[in-house]
Amino acid sequence: MRNVVVPDAAAAVAGISDGMTVMVGGFGGAGLPRVLLKAVLETGVRGLTVISNNAGTSGDDLSSWFEAHVVDKIICSYPRSAEAFTEQYRRGDVELELVPQGTLVERIRAGGAGLGGFLCPVGVGTDFAKGKEVIEVEGRKHLLELPLKADFALVRARDADTLGNLNFNKTARNHCAVMTTAARVTVAEAARIVKPGAMDPEAIVTPCIFVNRILKA
Repeated sequence: MRNVVVPDAAAAVAGISDGMTVMVGGFGGAGLPRVLLKAVLETGVRGLTVISNNAGTSGDDLSSWFEAHVVDKIICSYPRSAEAFTEQYRRGDVELELVPQGTLVERIRAGGAGLGGFLCPVGVGTDFAKGKEVIEVEGRKHLLELPLKADFALVRARDADTLGNLNFNKTARNHCAVMTTAARVTVAEAARIVKPGAMDPEAIVTPCIFVNRILKA
């Protein structure tokens, strides 16, 4: 029977290498895979493109990646809370692609669904429109927003079974659920791991087909 549980954090992030694109779940700490973030740091990887809601606020979240100069580019909605990011951005050491939060989630969803993009009126006539195709629909201008995909997605689950089915703790579901669909390899750290059949099927948010590795954390 399928079993995607890995023995340790090193095994969970094995294969992440320089220059890859990594999605990181979490919003205000909820759903943030702190154990996996630390494990990535310990690999010594560099030059990552990160897709996340924000750039971190404290030493044990994404701000630790900026402090270690792991990130070359971040695609996010709210970067300013991380002092390390701010300093590097002002020096030109880190590239920022700022995306409205709803647009960010929908671009990730489009990537997971295999769509070529979607039309969105948010940002028309602002800096968000620079370099994007503008398409008029029923007399209203829209931006063509392209999908986002990643090599790895790192998320935090409340419960998982050994097959890889996941659920999340309330708002920890945030970006995590959609990110699991849009990455080549999805890794989840979970507070609890149970046997197949122990999770209520109606409570499963992410089916196991989207999950490659589970770490008890």
